[in-house]
Amino acid sequence: MADKPIWEQIGSGFVQHYYQQFDTDRVKLADLYVSLTRGLNTASKINTDASCLTWEGEGFQGKAAIMTKLNSLPFQTIQHIITAQDHHPTPDNCVMSMVMGQLKADQDQVMGFQQVFLLKNVDNKWVCTNDMFRLALHNFGA
Repeated sequence: MADKPIWEQIGSGFVQHYYQQFDTDRVKLADLYVSLTRGLNTASKINTDASCLTWEGEGFQGKAAIMTKLNSLPFQTIQHIITAQDHHPTPDNCVMSMVMGQLKADQDQVMGFQQVFLLKNVDNKWVCTNDMFRLALHNFGA
């Protein structure tokens, strides 16, 4: 059996580490995001050096804002189970990862979720520059 492509190894390793940290000590997730380190891109007025998170449609930019959001989540305990994950290389040497799974927070029912990460190598360390999370909840109506 051939080894997995490097982007799959990077993506799988990141995903495993991310959810292990999320489930045991969310504070440690800060090491996986990028801080605001440079000024704004004057043409776009967007700081392209800071990580971005979209959590259930709400946007956050920069490590501090992301960690404030993640640390404010109302549950005491959580467990993620990964059902599937896919990883692609990007033309600019990043890795895009899509994760589908289930989570259980405190005594709540098990819920499905999807999460997408864009990973970039910064100073020989893979960090998350973009992170999008959604619960897989559906409203079929009555």
